[in-house]
Amino acid sequence: MKRFTTEPMHQIIEILESELVNTQTHGILSFIVINPDCCHSTYAGSIITYNGISYIYRGYKAWTDLAQLLFCKMLTPHRYDEHTVEIRFQRLNTHNSFHHTHADDITEKYGVNSPFARIHKNEEPSFVYAYTKALHAVNISERNSILNLGVNSGDEFELIKHVSKNFSQTHFTGIDHSASAISHAIRRFRCANANMIQHDINHLETLGLGRFQLIISIGTLQSSGVDFKPLFMSLVQTYLTSEGAIILGFPNSRWIDGEMIYGAKAPNYSYSEMSLV
Repeated sequence: MKRFTTEPMHQIIEILESELVNTQTHGILSFIVINPDCCHSTYAGSIITYNGISYIYRGYKAWTDLAQLLFCKMLTPHRYDEHTVEIRFQRLNTHNSFHHTHADDITEKYGVNSPFARIHKNEEPSFVYAYTKALHAVNISERNSILNLGVNSGDEFELIKHVSKNFSQTHFTGIDHSASAISHAIRRFRCANANMIQHDINHLETLGLGRFQLIISIGTLQSSGVDFKPLFMSLVQTYLTSEGAIILGFPNSRWIDGEMIYGAKAPNYSYSEMSLV
């Protein structure tokens, strides 16, 4: 088994990339490194010496980041000896993603029977933390009317239910073009103050919605089927109150084989490109 001691990170990446070429999907690639728990308040790149062997120190954060960049899942490390651990990367199936699905009915690409429906972003700390902070920033408990464009199954409303002190007195309107997703959201929020509508958000003018104190759209407005500029202008001018607020979320990740991978997939790029997010 390969042991990394003082090899620089660029060399480690080259070695692991080379070995992953010959690693089958869900195959495991293992290597030995200094145990990150051996010391505290230590920066990556520091030299740690045990039993006459020098190691470049790196924390578990470095190894989990590297696993993601190499389209791998980091498995539970094993203690190898007193001062080292076995890091294990499992190669992901990069074709196992809702991004590669092509539904016969385009409106059901994100429906309840799609791979997308298996994603629960309310269990992803990076989403929950940022979204909850945004809700506090707009004083969610003081917002009595909320519009969610691309509501799908209603995850954003679920978190508002937890954060807001005024949930039962707030009117929620959720719009999505997927009939099955809207049906699921209706079953999920069986309350008089929630109105779920199947509709194309490009044609909101046909619904007579009125104005809202908060508009939310997470992972929707960047869609190729949405004419962003006129829609966004319309949201501000037509559907937002004078003291209203907007929370917009644009994708900075993909879900692959059960893992959230940061970055966008750019044409002709073999890696996740953050500058396009």
